[in-house]
Amino acid sequence: MAKEPKKLSDASCKQAGLAIQDTLYVVGGKWKLVLISILRDGKKKFNELSREAGISPRILSKELQELETNGLVSRKVCNTKPITVEYELTAYSKTLTEVILAMHKWGVAHRKRVLRKSE
Repeated sequence: MAKEPKKLSDASCKQAGLAIQDTLYVVGGKWKLVLISILRDGKKKFNELSREAGISPRILSKELQELETNGLVSRKVCNTKPITVEYELTAYSKTLTEVILAMHKWGVAHRKRVLRKSE
């Protein structure tokens, strides 16, 4: 016999909603998860990130600043001429791995479902 899902109280529903809002605040939007995915391959310079993500320098700067503020990306100014800046994921960013993998899995399944409907 299948187990009935646990019912959530109003308070726990509100708490879950707030937790999801917090998560979306940190990784939501068009670019943050794209940038995190690119940086999973290792350090990247600002211009490399801009090219690989297809994002304007102005928007990239804003997104990286927010990721840095939330402890997901670190920034290192290199002593070169001209000065270059490298970005890489922090150890804390690895706590998002399960979330990213779950989103990837869901996205693949969703794409298959949508493609089947359009056939």
